[in-house]
Amino acid sequence: MAEYRFFLSRTWPTGPRYDEAVPDRLYLSYSLPAFEPSSMLKPFETMLRKFPFSKLVPGVVLRGYALEPVEPPLFETRFEDGTAIAGMVEAARDWIRADHAFEAYGAWDLWQWDGDWNVAPARVSLWCLGPDFDDWHGDHLRIEFGVDSLFLPAPGIKGSARFAESNLRSLLRLTQDLDLVLSPRSRRLWSESGENFAERLQAAVLDVQ
Repeated sequence: MAEYRFFLSRTWPTGPRYDEAVPDRLYLSYSLPAFEPSSMLKPFETMLRKFPFSKLVPGVVLRGYALEPVEPPLFETRFEDGTAIAGMVEAARDWIRADHAFEAYGAWDLWQWDGDWNVAPARVSLWCLGPDFDDWHGDHLRIEFGVDSLFLPAPGIKGSARFAESNLRSLLRLTQDLDLVLSPRSRRLWSESGENFAERLQAAVLDVQ
């Protein structure tokens, strides 16, 4: 797993020790230079176009929020095709404000265990966060990947190391692609609990050896 070190050796949030028996939630965040409300949809569109939305469940729901993510959505529009990026951007355009945020809620296809290994849709949210939107992380673009167990080998499940590694490669390939097109000021892969994902990955690999 040495090839992953470049991507995972970042500055991580601190937090309480995580219970390894409980899945954590995994995020990828970007902070961009000169991020302004008038131009915030351009990097959001770039991220949407690079993201490999599910071919098995291709629909995407676009939501707009004001002030903070706990507020009810300002609008919600469903797009039957995850490649309808131009339509998503146009739907968001009339709602651009410094304290607004946009979420594209869809799925991408990953290996998952359900008595056997199969490629199946895994839920994901892609966010564009206005500079005055109330979110303490301070990032401008974010991807919520769901539980980190999708990317970690599981003891006792045959083939889990190989399929989890395949999922992790998909995540890291996406990260590489976004790094190239976004030219971010900073980027971090982090977990909701504050647990260091690189250390969690290393521990999980040791558990299945």
